[in-house]
Amino acid sequence: MNKQTSLSHLDNKGRAHMVNIAPKPETQRVAVAIAEVHMKKDTLNKIRSGNTKKGDVYGVAKIAGIQAAKRTADLIPLCHPLLLNHIEVEIGDAELLGEGKQHGVTITATVRSNGKTGVEMEALVAVTTAALTIYDMAKAVEKSMLITNVRLAKKRGGQSGDVTNI
Repeated sequence: MNKQTSLSHLDNKGRAHMVNIAPKPETQRVAVAIAEVHMKKDTLNKIRSGNTKKGDVYGVAKIAGIQAAKRTADLIPLCHPLLLNHIEVEIGDAELLGEGKQHGVTITATVRSNGKTGVEMEALVAVTTAALTIYDMAKAVEKSMLITNVRLAKKRGGQSGDVTNI
C-alpha cells in the first residue's frame, strides 16, 4: 500500500488492523497537544481560589491527563502500548477570544518517548481527559462550560517528520 495515499490502519481489503511497527527504527518522539475550556469569569475565579466542592481542580486535572496518556492504548483500539519517557500537563488561565471576550483555561500536554511510533494520540488523550476532569469538577458551578479547540500543536520524530499546527 502507498503510505502517502492510504490509511495505515486499513489492510489491502479495507479492514482495520494494527500497524506493524517492527521494521521501523526507534527515534526520539515528542508531541504537544492543546485544549481549551471556556467558562464564565465567576467559574474561573472559583477554580483559581480553590472554592469548588471537589477541591484542587487543576491538580486533579493534571494527574488525570497524565494517567490518561499512560492508558491511551486501552482507550483507542489500534494504538500501540508505549513506554513513555515523560508526560507533562500544564494548565494556564487564559482570556480566550471568541464571540466577545471569554474566560477559561488552556491545557497543554507534552509527551516524550523513544520508540517506533509517535505519541500524538497520548498527548491528545491527555488534554482531552484533563479538560473533561475540569468540567466534572466545576460542573456544580457551571454546566455551560465549553471544551473546544482540541488539537495537535506539534510533533517531532518519525518518518513523517516534524509537524507544527500552532
